[in-house]
Amino acid sequence: MPTTQLPLKDIHLPEAIGWWPPAIGWWLLAVFIPLVIAFLYWLYKRLTSKTAIKTAKKNLAAIKHNPALDNNQKLRELSMLIRRVAISITPRTEVASLTGRQWLAFLDKSVTGAPFSEGCGQLLADAPYRNNPPSELEISQLFSLCEDWLKAQTKQKS
Repeated sequence: MPTTQLPLKDIHLPEAIGWWPPAIGWWLLAVFIPLVIAFLYWLYKRLTSKTAIKTAKKNLAAIKHNPALDNNQKLRELSMLIRRVAISITPRTEVASLTGRQWLAFLDKSVTGAPFSEGCGQLLADAPYRNNPPSELEISQLFSLCEDWLKAQTKQKS
């Protein structure tokens, strides 16, 4: 019997797997990684501002109850504390350059009325230029006002 060859073709290998389109896992990573980074940034900002406010409240109480400080020193310490808190919870470019009435107007934004611009809060801007040191009553009112301002910052960040 004669042998006949069958018309068979050679074996075909499949094409190499291409990189496009990516598998579903890569798409999920492309979506979730930016979301996780944004969430972590938001969480960092929230925690640092809350920590700054909590620390400021402790420092405010320490300044208020420190018998070694006179009223001028208390006022100076209080002014520095409020400025540090404002810079840490608000973008530096908005707050760092404010002085005088602009600074007081910025502080008034967080509380009702204008107690910094028109009330006892003026001490924060005027004290270095006064001949007489602030009285106990003025310092007490200013501490109360600054406590209210810190509470308003806590409510805004919640």
